[in-house]
Formats: sequence, C-alpha cells, structure tokens
Amino acid sequence: MSKPVLATTSLAGCFGCHMSFLDIDERILKLIELVEFNKSPVVDIKTFTKECDIGLIEGGCCNSENVEVLKEFRKHCKILVSVGECAIMGGLPALRNGIPVKECLEEAYLNGPTVGLNTENILPNDDELPMILDRVYPCHEIVRIDYYLPGCPPTADLIWNALVALVTGDEMKLPYEVVKFD
Repeated sequence: MSKPVLATTSLAGCFGCHMSFLDIDERILKLIELVEFNKSPVVDIKTFTKECDIGLIEGGCCNSENVEVLKEFRKHCKILVSVGECAIMGGLPALRNGIPVKECLEEAYLNGPTVGLNTENILPNDDELPMILDRVYPCHEIVRIDYYLPGCPPTADLIWNALVALVTGDEMKLPYEVVKFD
C-alpha cells in the first residue's frame, strides 16, 4: 500500500511554522514512515511530481506569486491545511493592510532610514518581480481550505497530532489549550 503524499510551502510569513514543523524532532523519522514528501522545502523538492494527499500552507498572500503558488497547491492537494496566523488571518504581514501600496513602496525604497543607496529614487519595476497585492489576503480568501491549525506558530505537537489524524483518518483534535487567548 502506498503512503499518503505530503507537500508544504511558505508564502508571506516568517517560515516559523516550518520551524515548528521541524520541532517534531525525532518524530520526523516516524513521519517519514507514514508519508512520502513531495514539493516541500523540507526535502528540497521544488515542483510537484505527483498529486498530493495533504498540503500544508504557511503564510498569507501578499503578491501575485503567493496567489499562484496557493492555487497550484489547491489544484494538486486533496486536503489543504492553513498553518499559523499568517495563513489563517494574514498575520504580521497584514499590518500593512491599512496603508496604500504606493505608500508602502515609497517607505521601503525611497523614504526609509536605510535607503541611502537608492540615490536615483527608483521603485522596483520589473516584469519578473511578483506584483504586490492591494493587501495581504489569508489563504481561505483565495482558495478553499479544509483545515486550520492556529498559532504563531502552531506548536510542534499540534502539527504532529494533526498530521497523524489526517494520515490515519482519525478526528483532528484542537483542545482548548491550543486556541485559548487568556
């Protein structure tokens, strides 16, 4: 019997959810027995080589490339999981949502305190650069998401338990301690 196939990616975020994923420590050896990895920075596979059973997405969508990657994951993954606050609500990158894109770009490239080398006041404008979106979008506003793992980042135990539940067909449990804010 073939193993379920797992893919992961990071969009607009800090890669902290992948670090938490790696914090499952020695259980990663058990995970390798349970799943086959496909497109993922964990195994450095950069493109889908087959259809996947589970896709883990961390980060929200702040540019056109993020949207393309997310849509590609939705197309290739039977189950798609938003992992962490950036994927679920936009997280820290979404703090720019109340500021017009033009103003953000000017602050980053023209007016910021570390911009000294941009003496010609040039804003990046190359067709190869992803287009910055009007705001940072959580993943569920772009594609259908099947499950959500909260946290910034979610704990390694939560990620482990969720993956085991998805692979074995058990019910995914989100105990109060995982989602409490008191």
